[in-house]
Amino acid sequence: MKTGTNPIRVGLAAYPGSQSAAIYGLQDLFAVANRFQQDQATQISPMETETISNFPAHGSALRALILPPALGQRVEGATERQLVAWVQHHHRQGALICSICAGAFPLAASGLLDGRQATTHWALAPEFANRFPAVHLQADRLVVDDGDVITAGGLMAWTDLGLRLIARFMGPALMLKVARFFLIDPGERAQSFYSSFSPNLAHGDTAILRAQHWVQSRYAHTVSVRELAEAAQLELRTFGRRFQAATGFSPSEYVQQLRIAKARERLELSQASIDTIAHEVGYLDISAFRRMFHKIVGLSPGEYRKRFSPAVK
Repeated sequence: MKTGTNPIRVGLAAYPGSQSAAIYGLQDLFAVANRFQQDQATQISPMETETISNFPAHGSALRALILPPALGQRVEGATERQLVAWVQHHHRQGALICSICAGAFPLAASGLLDGRQATTHWALAPEFANRFPAVHLQADRLVVDDGDVITAGGLMAWTDLGLRLIARFMGPALMLKVARFFLIDPGERAQSFYSSFSPNLAHGDTAILRAQHWVQSRYAHTVSVRELAEAAQLELRTFGRRFQAATGFSPSEYVQQLRIAKARERLELSQASIDTIAHEVGYLDISAFRRMFHKIVGLSPGEYRKRFSPAVK
């Protein structure tokens, strides 16, 4: 049976008060995914989990880092500072950073959610909003996938996050098989999996990662290649070549992918007009938005909404 040679390493942060059920549940979810993947004799790398309770400022590379829910008092003081530094380190190294429920608090403390949309448990929303006003809290949403950062809301949202990671790293077909095994209704999860643009963050080029992180919260504004190169601290020509090699897209194509991914999400989950959504994701020319959407998705925005939005079923 053939598998990928390099395991997909996922770190589970066992900080004080973290929910053991989420940690063990995610381990079980990924173990079943690995078993199904081996049965299919695919070339997909297996998911390898590592539960970590001490947080060194540096550590070996992770593909994803998960901050689970907390059942008791919020992590604070020296432990929180250590955890925050650990999160920031792995984000700089290209790890996908994820939180569930109260795990959003140390993630937000790292500054990685500033200027972005995020979610947490609805009961924690007032406290979270008061402590982190720079985060655009969407407490009514179960999962917010922002490319290099994913936040999930409720205590049991580890199932949603786990399936999303399986789909991203191992494919949507395997995710659906795991969901059926656990009797988890994939529902809208599968819908968003098929539509989500997942940026490559594991290419190892730290300069290009800086540019990717920089543009993640600025895609809706006018973004020039020169600004991206400056964020990467690279000469313009060198930047373009390395960006294409690392991500598989030119800088302008990458920005378009980010914008259309956000537009898909808004079409699925909101009642906003297509024109409003186009403006929200950075298009002043609505016809240009419609052309780009059709080019990337293969459907018009209206057709996409009819097919994938629960509100129009």
